[in-house]
Amino acid sequence: MDSLTHIVLGACIGEVFIGKKAGKRSLFLGAVAQSLPDIDFVASFFTSPTQDLIAHRGITHSLLFVLLVTPLLAWLADKWRRPHDIAFSTWLWFFAVELLTHLLLDIFNAYGTGLLEPFSHRRFCVHAMFVADPLFSIFPGIVTVALLFMRRDFKRKRWAYIAIGWCVFYLAIDVFNKSIVEGAVQRAAKEQKIEYRRHFTTPTPLNNLLWYVVLEGDKGYHIGYRSVFDKKNTIDFTYFPRNDSLLNPVKDLDELKDLFIFSQGYYTIEREENYLVFNDLRFGQRVGWYKPKASFVFHYYLQRPYGNNMVVQRGRFAGWDKAAFASMIERIKGE
Repeated sequence: MDSLTHIVLGACIGEVFIGKKAGKRSLFLGAVAQSLPDIDFVASFFTSPTQDLIAHRGITHSLLFVLLVTPLLAWLADKWRRPHDIAFSTWLWFFAVELLTHLLLDIFNAYGTGLLEPFSHRRFCVHAMFVADPLFSIFPGIVTVALLFMRRDFKRKRWAYIAIGWCVFYLAIDVFNKSIVEGAVQRAAKEQKIEYRRHFTTPTPLNNLLWYVVLEGDKGYHIGYRSVFDKKNTIDFTYFPRNDSLLNPVKDLDELKDLFIFSQGYYTIEREENYLVFNDLRFGQRVGWYKPKASFVFHYYLQRPYGNNMVVQRGRFAGWDKAAFASMIERIKGE
């Protein structure tokens, strides 16, 4: 998830666990604790762009990291600003819940999380929430700001529980909507006689109502969009060939090996001018519901490594304008 979401949800969890005894410091401690796994950003200063892709959400997002770091953080907190009346077991639970919540949230979006690092490089991913969803984040955000100004004798914990409850409820909606779309995709593929060996569905930006659908075949992908309000049984798919043959001149590139791992095999290759472009399909298209043949959000220039800064973020909202946003609203309404 985005950093702001981790900060505000972490602050609310901090209020629940230690707010009564630590006061408003609990908000700060909660925000910092839940943000800690993202310390892996420092890897970008020492690694190549593709190595950084693999390092992010790797070891610092693993269960081993939680197991090792939780008692250390609890010990440091217990020693900090003594005397206090917060039990060591409370510190343990507080940090464990904060770190595990971070991992759980990150599992829900497309990037994937290395829960079993360093023993397995498998990335766990539910594909049920976009990396930034304002409806998920807005309530804990409002509550966190309010808690900064509330008196200690006010029912602060109740508001924190409500914010956390909203997040749990919203995740349940995400999973429910995904189940609707998954069923529709299977029916559409059968009716349209599309054979595929695996697939995924994931929300389009900033919502959980319009979903991006990818069906992988032997030589390419059928890509389409499905709203939870769609009535028709079919999906308008656009076919994208994988184009593996284009990789022959660059098959020994170290970057390519990293990209194969990172993309989990969901990729296409395109030629753009004199360069080969590696597209990771998991991150969607640039307003693809509006322009079915649109380019992909994640695109890596294989023969131009210096042109790949901010490779995950740079295309996320490219092509957005008033017409694209209006088309999304219309598409969400269903067909």
